[in-house]
Amino acid sequence: MRREEVGLLVDSLKKAAAARDVVDISLGVGDLIQNMTCRMVFGEAKNSEFDLKPLARELLNLAGAFNIADYVPFLGAFDLQRLTKRMKSFSKAVDTILEKIICEHEREARWKKKQQMKDFVDVLLSLMNQPMTSDEEVLSTLDRTHIKAILIDMIVASFDTSATTIEWTLSELLRHPAAMKRLQDELQTVFGLDKMVEEKDLFNLPYLDMVIKESLRLYPVGPLLLPRNCMEKTIIDGYRVPKNARTIVNAWAIGRDPNAWSDNAEEFLPERFADTSIDLRGHDFQLLPFGSGRRGCPGMQLGLTITRFVLAQLVHCFNWELPDGVLPNELDMSEIFGLSMPRANHLVAVPKYRLRV
Repeated sequence: MRREEVGLLVDSLKKAAAARDVVDISLGVGDLIQNMTCRMVFGEAKNSEFDLKPLARELLNLAGAFNIADYVPFLGAFDLQRLTKRMKSFSKAVDTILEKIICEHEREARWKKKQQMKDFVDVLLSLMNQPMTSDEEVLSTLDRTHIKAILIDMIVASFDTSATTIEWTLSELLRHPAAMKRLQDELQTVFGLDKMVEEKDLFNLPYLDMVIKESLRLYPVGPLLLPRNCMEKTIIDGYRVPKNARTIVNAWAIGRDPNAWSDNAEEFLPERFADTSIDLRGHDFQLLPFGSGRRGCPGMQLGLTITRFVLAQLVHCFNWELPDGVLPNELDMSEIFGLSMPRANHLVAVPKYRLRV
C-alpha cells in the first residue's frame, strides 16, 4: 500500500518535471500521508465526504493555542478566546464523520461474511463489547466511544508528524546541496538508477538515518513533547518539583543546546551522528523527538518507516532546485509554533527526474 501511494506521487512529479513546473511539496507530501493513513485505518484513501485533514489541523491549533485561562483560571468560565466553543464544534464535526465511517464498516461486515482484507476499524469493531481482562479480572469493555477516541488519536498523530518531518528535511537538503548530493550518492550505490527505492533496503542507508536524526534534532515534530504529570514530589538538579505538577520537556531547546551539541548546534550537519550511537528511541536524552519510556510515542516505528521511505524515494528519483532563481541560503525557514511545528510557508521546488525507469 505504501509503495502504491508513493508511486502515485512519483508519477505526478514526473509529469511536473517533464513540464518544468513548480510543485508544492508540502501539499503533495501532506496528501500522500493522509492517503496512507486513511487506507490503513479506514480501508480507503481520503474522499470529499470524509476529509479529516482540516479537522486534524484544527485540533492541533486548538491544543497548541495560548489560553489565558491557564494563567487566570476564573476567566475560563467566560471563554474569552472562544476556544471552548471551537472545541465543542470540532468534537461534533469529528463525531459525525467517525459515526458515518463506523456505520459504513458495520454495513459492509453484515453483507460480506468473509472480507479479503481488514482495516483498523474492522479490527476494533471485532473487539467491541468484548471484555478486556487481566488475570481473569474484567478491566474494561471497548465501546463505540473508545473506538472513536482511538481513531482520532491515530489520525491527528499521523497526519501532521511524518509530513512535517519530510518537509523540514527536504528544506534543509535544499539549503545544503552537499548533503543532498551525498544522500543521492548513497541511494544510487544501493539501488542504482534503474529502479526505485525498496522499503526492505531502507536499513542499509546510514547517511539517510543521519539526515533524519539531524532534522528531528533541529525540528522535533512536537517541540514541547506532551505534558507530563509528576506523580510524587522530587528534586531534579536542585529544583523542587511538587506532586501533581504539570511538567513540560522542551525538546526543541535541548536539540539546539550547545552544551549537548557543541557550538555548531544551530547548523544542519548530519555528519555529527557518524561516530555516535545516539538513537531516536529515547535512550539518549539529548535527542528526544518521540519522548522516552512507557509514555513515548507508540507510532514511532511506523512514522520513521514512512519518513525514510518517502524521503528516500523523493531524493533518489529527482534532482530538486528552488524556483525563480532563489539561492539555497535564501530559502524561507520560518515556522509556526504550536503543538507541532510546521513550516510557516509551503515548500515549493522544481523537480528533475533522474532515474532511467
